[in-house]
Parts: sequence; C-alpha cells; structure tokens
Amino acid sequence: MTALLSLSLFSLAILLALPCAYLALLTLCSARLRIPRPTNRNLRFDVFVPAHNEAQVIARTVASLRQLDWPGYRIVVIADNCSDDTAAVARQAGADVIERQDATRRGKGYALAFGFSQMSLSGADAAVVVDADTVVSPNLLAAFAARIETGAQALQANYGVLNPDDSWRTRIVTIAYGAFHAVRSRSRERLGLSCGLRGNGICLTRALLDEHPFNVYSMAEDLEYGVRLGLAGIRVHYVDEASADAELVSAERSARSQRQRWESGRYAVAKRYAGPLLRRAIARRDPCALELALDLLTPPIGYLGAGAVILAALAGAGIALGLSANWLLVAILFVAILAAHVLRGWQLCPLGGRALLSLAYAPLFVIWKIITLIRQRGNRDWIRTDRDKP
Repeated sequence: MTALLSLSLFSLAILLALPCAYLALLTLCSARLRIPRPTNRNLRFDVFVPAHNEAQVIARTVASLRQLDWPGYRIVVIADNCSDDTAAVARQAGADVIERQDATRRGKGYALAFGFSQMSLSGADAAVVVDADTVVSPNLLAAFAARIETGAQALQANYGVLNPDDSWRTRIVTIAYGAFHAVRSRSRERLGLSCGLRGNGICLTRALLDEHPFNVYSMAEDLEYGVRLGLAGIRVHYVDEASADAELVSAERSARSQRQRWESGRYAVAKRYAGPLLRRAIARRDPCALELALDLLTPPIGYLGAGAVILAALAGAGIALGLSANWLLVAILFVAILAAHVLRGWQLCPLGGRALLSLAYAPLFVIWKIITLIRQRGNRDWIRTDRDKP
C-alpha cells in the first residue's frame, strides 16, 4: 500500500512539475511592457468582422470600429451564410459588407480566407480581425502600426471581456482571461517569444498573408494559424495597450456550447502540432517553437489546480502511513504557484476585489468544464453562440 501510494505521489508530482514551473516563469515575467508609438500614419488597414447571424450585436461592433483613431482604414463585415439581417444592419451602421453563401465550406476560417482574398482590391497593408460581438479601444490600429513599422508581421491585441460582471461564470472566465491572455502574453513578449493568435483583435500584414495564405478551417483556426507561423519561424507580437473585448454568454446552455468549441478546437491543434513544434525546437534550437509546444501541452489551470489538491490529499494520507511530509510541501508549492498566476490574472483584469469571491465557484466550474467536454459530439460547423436576452 505504501509503495503504491509513493508511486502515485511521484507520478502526479512529475506531471504537475513542468506546467507549474512554466506558469511560475510566466507569472514572474508579466511586468508592464514598453509602449511604442507610430512615426507616421500612412498604413492602410482592412478591419474584417466575420459574422454569422449576428444582427443583434453587429451594429455596436461597427460603431466601436468607427471610433478608431486612424485615418486610413475600412470596416468590412463578412456576412457568412446568414439567415438574418446581419448584412443590412451592418450596412446601415456604416460598414462595407461582403455576403457569402456556401453550404459546404462553412466556418470562420472560410469566411476570413474569403475576406482576405479581397484585400488586393482595397490596397490595404494589413488585415485586422475583430469578432462580431466586440468593442475595441480607439488606439487599436495605432498600436498595430507602431509595431509593423519595426518589422512585426503578426500581432495580437489584449483580448478581454466586455461583460465581466454578468454572472459568477463570466467573472471566473474574466480572471482566467487575465491570466491566459494578459499575464502569459506579456511574459512571452518580454521573452521574445510568440504570444500566439486568439482570433479576436489580431493583425496580419498583407505581405505575410501573401507568403503564408490563411487556409486553416478548423474550430480553432486562429490558434492553428499562429502555430503554423511559429513553425515557419514567425512570431506573433503582443499588443498590451490596445484591446478587443468580446461579450461572454452567461446562460449555462450557451456557455456550454461555446466552451465545447474552444476546448475541443484547442485539443485538436495540440494533438496535431505539439510533435512538429518539439521537433523544430530540438532540430533548430528554436525557443519560440518550444514555448508554443509547452503552451499547447499545458492543461487548463483548473485541471492543474485539481491535480495539486489531489496530490495534497494523497500526501496527507501518506503522512498518516509514515511517508515523508515533503510531498505535502511540494503540493503546497504547486498550489501557491497556481494561486499566484490566478491572482496576477485578476490584477490585470477589470474586476475589483469582490470578484475574488467568485473563485469559490472554481471547483464547480472545473466539473462543469469536464462534463461539457464529455458531452462534446464532434461538431465542426460555425454555430452562432446564442446571445443572452436583455
């Protein structure tokens, strides 16, 4: 019994050690970044908004984009396989609209590839992608331009939450976004690594798209394209001072559908690309490829927390059976690292101190996520997220 428990403790500790060390490094390196300024305002942008049946929210997004502090840009809504008034509402709000109908090639990846193919008509220097339920900061294009001037080809703005206080679930996800997007992306930028693409608030130069066409059509097309860029030796730069904040759904059924797509898409990308990234990291001594692989292989922080709690429980049982208390100290260290990462995420998100009370629901949230993934039925279509009714 003691031997079996010791083996279990050792195995679980080994599984938790690398991701916890990785998150500890990212937490320590997440200080504020230097903000560059553009030296001229000549770059032209096409801002693409892929939208599938988003008549309810598209006008707000277009209104936000029209407030961008930049002279040369156009707003292009890609109304993809819509059966509602998305196109008409977007036109009325002041956007150019591309309507696309294709019953077989459906999804955000196809919509973006179609939109990007139109850039030669506008003469834009770069494409920006903003989701249809998003409000952006006015400095978005200026922040992108400042980095493009210095040679950046792919960029990711801070991806936040528009409605963080709607429910305990949105508060937890907002804190998670603070950790996953702000903390990790700041650190990766500081270390000269690729922060990856998150799908909302991204910028790709036209020269990059010409050399590396956007031909990814999975449920995680953004993540996959960012990984492909990493395999090609191109890093994604993080833009901390500009933001694209999207609306989270608070209703359980809608949140479940959204979570299934996110988690399943990420798992598929990890399964396909972790090996090639590790091979490139070893063959070319490429730290960007190594870190991208680590990012894909690191489980969600809730799962790591559950593992650390299980390790602590097993360590407590081991002490009762006469085993060393060092295993409990290791478990406490892991819990402290994860707590520091979460708290740093909370610090960088727009929630106040009362939001920390929502973390009491974290175990319930982890259980809900696991059940949600078990119920996943392999959907690959672009299904509109049901919006919460006002």
